[in-house]
Amino acid sequence: MENQFTKTASFCPTWSSPPKRPMLQADEVHIWRLSLECPGSTVEKLSEALSSDEVNRANRFRFEADRNRFIVARACLRSLLGSYLGVEAAEVRFNYSEYGKPSLDEAINAQELSFNLAHSGSLALYALTLKRQIGVDLEHVRAGFATDEIARRYFSASEIDRLSQLPPALRHQAFFNCWTRKEAFIKAIGLGLSLSLDQFDVTLAPNEPATLLQTRWNDEEASRWSLTAFDAGRDYVAAVAVQGHNLELRTWHLETNAFCSR
Repeated sequence: MENQFTKTASFCPTWSSPPKRPMLQADEVHIWRLSLECPGSTVEKLSEALSSDEVNRANRFRFEADRNRFIVARACLRSLLGSYLGVEAAEVRFNYSEYGKPSLDEAINAQELSFNLAHSGSLALYALTLKRQIGVDLEHVRAGFATDEIARRYFSASEIDRLSQLPPALRHQAFFNCWTRKEAFIKAIGLGLSLSLDQFDVTLAPNEPATLLQTRWNDEEASRWSLTAFDAGRDYVAAVAVQGHNLELRTWHLETNAFCSR
């Protein structure tokens, strides 16, 4: 399915079956959705592609379910990136910025592929583009998280004011809209926790176009970015931020068994 970043509130991808060899054009953004739930035998098979540091990270998870989801998410990321780069999953090498954002090692990334990933609950999302920064966020909508306390701690004064003015029935959705849009942008610029989430404003009301409204550090920064919300599945809210405009968004759904057969 192909869509353009437009001034609509959000869109509903069809999440079609993927091509055997994806081809990414300069004016495209590719979004891949993956279910992280799979049998233990599949997890074991996928773990063979991980690097030693990824195995160590997986082993630090306290609960087996979280550990398995991490393994599936990272192994499938490797396989997906490998399909774009024309290399095996185990050959994909990452670099990490001082704030922890992963990128591809230049030695295998002649096409300057950029990517970002997010996972929440039982789903993962991968966002890819060429020669531009990108960030994606996914949140499983759950009770007890969208509190006034968290909003006051992380949202800007303008966002808190707009959230409070909404009818109570709309505030839960608006909270997650705001959260995912802010997370997608902060992941795209790659500054991590060094940049406070209240240093920029996004739209949040249901049926309001996803937009980066302004940043505190540069009056022109917001105009450089496209921000869009999309339907990742029931009880999920998602957003992607990318440098530039008039980009086509293409979406696919992945199956873990496709990677195990490679």
